[in-house]
Parts: sequence; C-alpha cells; structure tokens
Amino acid sequence: MRNSANVKNDLYILILMAFSLPIISELKFYPFHDTFRISFSSAVFLFFLLWVKKIPLVLYGIVIGASTVIFRITIDFIFKSGFQFYSDFLLHFPAFFYYLVFSYLLYITKVNSFHNNPILIGILATFTDISSSIVELLIRFLVLKNPISIFTLGLICIISTVRSFFVLGFFNIVELNQVKDFARRKEEKNRYMLLLISNLYAESLQLKNSLSYAENITKNCYNLYESLQHNHLSKFDPKKLSQKLLEIAGQVHEIKKDNQRIYAGLSKMISSEDSKDYMDISEIADIIVETNKKYSLSLGKQIEFFKDISSNIPELHSYTVMSIINNLVSNSVEAIEKTGIIKISIYRKYDSMVFKIKDNGTGIPEKKRELIFKPGYTTKYNEFGEPSTGIGLSYVKNTVANLNGRVLLNSEGNCSETIFTIEIPLKSLMKKEVRK
Repeated sequence: MRNSANVKNDLYILILMAFSLPIISELKFYPFHDTFRISFSSAVFLFFLLWVKKIPLVLYGIVIGASTVIFRITIDFIFKSGFQFYSDFLLHFPAFFYYLVFSYLLYITKVNSFHNNPILIGILATFTDISSSIVELLIRFLVLKNPISIFTLGLICIISTVRSFFVLGFFNIVELNQVKDFARRKEEKNRYMLLLISNLYAESLQLKNSLSYAENITKNCYNLYESLQHNHLSKFDPKKLSQKLLEIAGQVHEIKKDNQRIYAGLSKMISSEDSKDYMDISEIADIIVETNKKYSLSLGKQIEFFKDISSNIPELHSYTVMSIINNLVSNSVEAIEKTGIIKISIYRKYDSMVFKIKDNGTGIPEKKRELIFKPGYTTKYNEFGEPSTGIGLSYVKNTVANLNGRVLLNSEGNCSETIFTIEIPLKSLMKKEVRK
C-alpha cells in the first residue's frame, strides 16, 4: 500500500511540475545574451525532485523539458507578431536538454538516498546544475552560435552553487518540520498508550479480584457437593444448606458487580471517539499480521502472510476492525496444519468496507457452513482433547451484524481453500465528525 501511495504522490508531483514549471520559468533574466535565461524554475525543479521516491527522475526531466519547450513556443505564437515555428523551436529546444541532463545526473547519483547527508546532496545538486547549464550553453553555441566565455562559466558556477544550497536549506527546513511533527504525534500516541495501559492495569486488578471470588465459589460448590454425597439429603441441616447457598449467591453477586465495573471501564476505553482510537488500515493490518506470525510460530507452523490493501481508505476504528479481522486470521492460522498461506485483502466498495481473509487450510465442508456461526460449535480441540469455547465466529457475525454488515463464506477447490468476506458500511467504522 505504501508503495502505491508513493507512486501516486510522485505522479501528483509530476503533473504539478508539468503545469507550474513552464510558467515559473517566465520569471527570468538574461545574464549573458538574449537566449540563455536564468529563472527560479531550476530551484523549484530541484526542490520537487528531492521528494520523489518511486518514479525514475529521468521521466521528470523528459516531461518537464518537453512541456517547457511547448509552453514557450505557444507563448511566442500568442504574443509575437512575426511567429516562425522553426526559428522559435531552435531558440527554445536547448532548454529540454537542461532538464533532461539535470534529472539524469540526479538519477544516476541516487541523490534521494542521501537525505541524511545534506552537504553531499548540496555538492551533487551544484555539480548537476552546473553540468546541465553547460550542456544547454554548448547546444546553443552549436545551433545558435551563442558565445561561451570564462566569465560565463564562472557566473554559472556561482549562480548554481547559491541556487542549489538555497533549495537544500529550504528543503531541510521543511523536512525538519515534518520530523518534528512526526515526533510530536508519536509522543502523543505514547502518552495515550501509557494512559491506556494504566487503565487496563486498574481493570486487571478488578479482574483478579473477580477470579478470586470465582475460585472461592468453585471450592464452596465442591465442598457442598461432597457434603451432599456423604450425607443423605433428608439428614442434611436445611439451615446450614441455605446459609451455604446464600454465601455462594453473595460471591456470585460480587463477581457480577466486578464484571460490571470492568465492562464499564473497558467499554469506555473502546467506544470512545478519541482520534487515537482511529488508525490507518495498513497499520492495523501490520499489527494483525505480526501478532499472528508469532502465534503461528508458537504452534510450530510455517505460514506466509500476504496483504493487498487499497490506498483510498480513511482511518477506521482500530479496536473494532482489529477484533473482527484478528478473529478470522487466527482461525485461519489454526486451520492450517503445518505450512500454508493467508491473504488479507482490504478495499473500499462504494460506501462499504470489504475485508477478505483467504487461507489454504483444511477448509470447511458444505454441510457445516451454517453450523460454524452458532455459539458453542467448534472443531478445535487442545492436546488433552478438550474443545474450545466456539464463540469466535459467532462473535464476529454478531459484531458485524450490529454494524449493519454481513459475513460471507466461500470455499474453493474441493474445500481446500476458505474465504471469509466481510462487508461493513464505512460510516459504521469512521469518526463521527468526518462521516458524510
């Protein structure tokens, strides 16, 4: 997803440059003669190229060079009374080679891999600017017979050095602000996580207290069972029996109160509309994959995980999405015997989110497809032969239904592959203030 997002950003930069740089190049002056111009467009060109991540820089030189030549010829056609295409083309086409050489030299030197070394970038950018200007001057000399002198070369070196390091300084300021903003957001997230952990710790103490009551109830019930086993019911003291049952009822009531407090605390944390409860879907998917990689290794399984995630998805409620998808992915991990593949596909379909989990595990027979969503139904047993609770898929189905969504199951290839597809309205997973 990040690669496709980077490509889209690079294309956006390319389109923006293709329209803006030819116009910016008209803010110029002529230091040597009336054909070779110095403009601010070279500085803007360098600044934009430093942000490119995926698309080869040479493509930018070709597109910008061509658009600049076409724009200048068009301007001459509009404003010049004695317009002649051939002579105007000869006048302007050397500018194409300036942008082509500029982008090619930055491409072969891999300038964008040295963002942690600004001095080196400044040297490379200066060398590139000087070389590109010299190539343009040579072409103008060969085609238009424009003279080249030592003074001309010296002035180009000075202008290129000042221009390159000015752009580099501005670029570093922007990048530094981005780093500071990222660090600030990370610090806020860390503070939020610490607060969340402290709240969970408080709830865990309540849970520990509830478990203690449950243990006492188990012991008291067993003691009562033993007493009833060794004493005939008619000989059992009703007063003592009622007292014992009242004691057990009181302990159950305490567990209920503790669970209500725990539920209220957890519900408040999970259902809050705090902006940090909403995350980019790729980050959520990364967490799910990393968690289940560790889970599969703990089970002694070798499983490959693949993600196919669209880029046009807003931030979603992390707890809700994570609980639903993680249930299905962990089920897929358990369904694979030793080695296998799990693919997670997430994309937007009109006003709905689609989550698709595919595995090549043991599959689900046709006759059992309706049963798997029923509470208590399970096909999983531990090493002692004890069944699991069988609430995972029923929980997923109920949660999705509460969000006005639906769960679909499809097995392929004689039940050798299983695909769970979940569709949920996008508004059920987005922040209220940005819902449309």
